Amino acid sequence: PTEVSFGDYGSVEQSLTGTPGDPEAGREVMVSKGIGNCVSCHAAEDYSDVPFHGEVGPPLDGIGEYRTEGELRGILINAKMTFPGSVMPAFYKVDGFTRPGNAYTGKAAEGELDPLLSAQQIEDVVAYLMTLTD
Repeated sequence: PTEVSFGDYGSVEQSLTGTPGDPEAGREVMVSKGIGNCVSCHAAEDYSDVPFHGEVGPPLDGIGEYRTEGELRGILINAKMTFPGSVMPAFYKVDGFTRPGNAYTGKAAEGELDPLLSAQQIEDVVAYLMTLTD
């Protein structure tokens, strides 16, 4: 995560794994509350069968038509590189936090932090998002 190179407007053109993403696995990351939990902020017709869509983030219908893979990858890695005021979590960031907590203990985290999603999970979500076209 510390070696990711961001381009214009926060895009990350280089795959994190060199392996194509799996759209089905990406959908699972998106809709699982215990993994990506994207559904809590973003709605999309493709996963309308999943309850409790959030409305904090923009709807994702058609995003595969107006965003590139590099743009989507960059937003997932660290949305603040594209949208500085975003409240979206940085899913592939491990440093530069103000004070990350240690689960629900109320104490500061100790040691190195793992990213919220693995490199392959990021690639899977990008592959899934690219299928969301009108």
